[in-house]
Amino acid sequence: MTDKPIKSDEQWRQELTPEQYQVLRGKGTERPFSGAYWDAHDDAVYKCAGCGTQLFRSDEKFDSGTGWPSFTEPKNLEHVELRSDNSLFTRRTEVVCKNCDAHLGHVFEDGPAEAGGMRYCINGCALDFKPLPQPRDS
Repeated sequence: MTDKPIKSDEQWRQELTPEQYQVLRGKGTERPFSGAYWDAHDDAVYKCAGCGTQLFRSDEKFDSGTGWPSFTEPKNLEHVELRSDNSLFTRRTEVVCKNCDAHLGHVFEDGPAEAGGMRYCINGCALDFKPLPQPRDS
């Protein structure tokens, strides 16, 4: 991981779009089917939009039908932190970037059983998409 960024609220507001700021720093949620990556299928690594830490891989992404990018597991469990979230009158588990404390989304136990049963439901605006190089034809 990169060095933990130490930024003021004003610096975060300058670096992020208003929607990213509301989600990453304010623990908001983007509207379903509105983000850039909910329907992305290219080979890629998904990085934190706040600090660039690699969080998820496209080979762990699946179509959950929810309208948010969904993954069966993080690229590296050391890069995310799971926190108890009792807001909105329900008990959930929040997913946070361990490097910059950005709110990413939530994890649920309703993912594909054959892949461990977890669904990391992540706000698309919390992610940056880095396509993986394609192999060259010989």
